[in-house]
Amino acid sequence: MNIKRVGVIGGGQLAWMMGEAAADLGLELIIQTPQQTDPAVSRATDVILAPIDDSLATAKLANLCDVITFENEFINLQQLQSLAAQGVCFRPSLDSLAPLLDKYDQRSYLQTIGLPVPQFTALSSEADLDSVSEFPVVLKARRHGYDGQGTFILQNHQELSATWRGFNCSPMLLEEFIPFTKELAVMVGRNVSGEIIIYPVVETYQKNQVCHWVIVPADVTSEVIEQVNAIAQTLVEKLQVVGICGIELFLTKDNQVLVNEIAPRTHNSGHYTLDGCNVSQFEMQLRTVADLSLISPSLKSAGAVMVNLLGYETSQQDYQAKRSLISSLPNTYLHWYGKTESRPGRKLGHVTRVLSETELSQGTAIAEQIASIWYSG
Repeated sequence: MNIKRVGVIGGGQLAWMMGEAAADLGLELIIQTPQQTDPAVSRATDVILAPIDDSLATAKLANLCDVITFENEFINLQQLQSLAAQGVCFRPSLDSLAPLLDKYDQRSYLQTIGLPVPQFTALSSEADLDSVSEFPVVLKARRHGYDGQGTFILQNHQELSATWRGFNCSPMLLEEFIPFTKELAVMVGRNVSGEIIIYPVVETYQKNQVCHWVIVPADVTSEVIEQVNAIAQTLVEKLQVVGICGIELFLTKDNQVLVNEIAPRTHNSGHYTLDGCNVSQFEMQLRTVADLSLISPSLKSAGAVMVNLLGYETSQQDYQAKRSLISSLPNTYLHWYGKTESRPGRKLGHVTRVLSETELSQGTAIAEQIASIWYSG
């Protein structure tokens, strides 16, 4: 198939960053997104203004492009299945996405294919609630949780009961709390012919279940990297993914790797690839879904640090002074998503600092320096 026009369901910062890669590859990017002010609108060839779960709008999108991919997994799978039955090409396929959209289903699927995960169960009744005997535990919304939303670390029955009732006692995922030594992540891509590429393993620093920064390469043993890469390869082979996936993982004190979550798309932990690698995750997603040749990803320097610029107040300002100060740091690249409103926790942009060999041990200190500029009063 000669693919020239790629449709994207979603028009946020991930599609915005994909837009630049599309232009470099000579592809037209056509997006379906709710608002004219959404970041990707400025970089799209054409735009359908509609909610991402509007299947009639997606049918129009399909008429304008050769293949449709996704910015996020917050889709209505049943509505899209009728379009797939009519021959609309989705990449990843809806069959690949189906086991991943619900977090309990995702955990069950990963266990079925032999990937290591924390112990888990469904919380859907009072009996389930009463059966919990060990704390802390992790409670997660089964759909639409991101950037820490819908994820709770709970210390006792009272907290667990109150949180569950706050979700109107709807079914949720309940899992053991893992006292990890590091949180890791990796991006993996696969094309139609089954070729697989895996990016370097990164370490992520989370606060309140939100990623604040990423350091690459992760300071882990070669055995740990082998575990991560084996997990990544097994996942995309079993799912027959055409596209790219972000895999979040826990590293335990005995150097065992457990899968935390799967994102069937580009991911925040891979943003460093824009400046730190020879091929970004956004270009790689386009290459996989558009049947273009894949490039083996590698770091362009000894390493990199990526820091998220999160909103810390409700305002309409563009933080130009702080952005200029951060951009003046050596070997530092700032990506501002052009969002018109700041609110606490909202991702407004990110910064990548490319590291030399002598700076590898200073990754955390460099991340803290950038964060201190951003969050200063």
